Amino acid sequence: MAQQTSAGDLLQLVRTGSATTRGDLQRVTGLSRATVGQRLDRLFRAGWLREGEAAPGVPSPQGGRPSVRLEFDDRHALVLAADLETRHSRAAALSLTGDVLAETSWPLHLSEGPEHVLGELGARFARLLGDKGLAPASVCGIGLAVPGPVDSASGTLVDPPIMPGWGGFDLSGRLTRAFAEASGAAGGSAPPVPVLVENDANLMAYGEQRTGWPECRAFALVKVSTGIGAGVVVDGSVYRGVDGGAGDIGHIRVPAGEGLDCMCGAQGCLAAVASGRALAARLRAAGVPAASGSDVRALLAEGHPEAAGLARQAGRQVGEVLATVVTLLNPGVLMIAGDLAGTPFLTGVRELLYQRALPRCTAHLDVVTSRLGDRAALVGAAHLVVEHLYAPARAEERLEALGV
Repeated sequence: MAQQTSAGDLLQLVRTGSATTRGDLQRVTGLSRATVGQRLDRLFRAGWLREGEAAPGVPSPQGGRPSVRLEFDDRHALVLAADLETRHSRAAALSLTGDVLAETSWPLHLSEGPEHVLGELGARFARLLGDKGLAPASVCGIGLAVPGPVDSASGTLVDPPIMPGWGGFDLSGRLTRAFAEASGAAGGSAPPVPVLVENDANLMAYGEQRTGWPECRAFALVKVSTGIGAGVVVDGSVYRGVDGGAGDIGHIRVPAGEGLDCMCGAQGCLAAVASGRALAARLRAAGVPAASGSDVRALLAEGHPEAAGLARQAGRQVGEVLATVVTLLNPGVLMIAGDLAGTPFLTGVRELLYQRALPRCTAHLDVVTSRLGDRAALVGAAHLVVEHLYAPARAEERLEALGV
């Protein structure tokens, strides 16, 4: 293992629980007591570490009283996160460990374009902080979940099928400016708040895996709402593919979709037959009022028989595709989330999945529904921001910028 010598490295060891006392840090890094003390002093002065109770049964390397446990101080800053959907948005302020401190939601149409939507989001963030008495200066980063493929290198959407006009737009820059203007920080001396943009299914998967299945090495989540997308977490990291296109299973061609138009411009996509949008269209044709996936969700909650039948059929169609996904990835957990993630849809998924996938690939597979619900992407966004800002190299840069 490469030698871990910087203050950022020591912070990472404490945050992950790999070394939680000064003695542990000396043993793991091979650094002297004095050097470890100097590194830790920087972290204490930045407010990133705190001392907890004495570690039970862990004597000091020099003898005497038990060693004091070191802890990441999640109170020194907070994260803002937003989850944009086609007709609805949700925003929250979260602690550095992913606890929701304040939350709001409102109707919002992505068709109004990124300039307007992100301007409104910046204002909502500022209002949320003000209503809860939280200082804008305490925000260390913003995470943004969007329903489309994201190029993580540039933070831009790449040909998003359900977000016309958003492709290639500077989302991070616009939201940074909008928040600064709305919170009164524009033109000040404080550095701009960094914004990380990620696909919503990826963030949902990350949030669910981090909070519910941290030991699961291969975790897959499928979100079925207006569209259909998947997020995959492998060995604790989001798997994005070469340019953010991994998990876009809603645009796999399926026989049941032959002749049906999809929002991506092609025909025969899985989303054209099994998404919330597709089911809403079928219900309207049958005389049942339903304009979107959220309307289908409400009908399912009421136990509407026709909606339940269509959801089960859609689950079978998605399950047929997931049989290939499970065979390829061999995940330990397959989570179904989104507007259609209820008993009828899950039943349909299981029927086809276990029928078509190899028994070897399902023997140790848990097929479950979301634990975090509508907060999954928000929690995932908070964890993504924290992992980025407090990673060893980035943490070292920030400590130097703070002058500690």
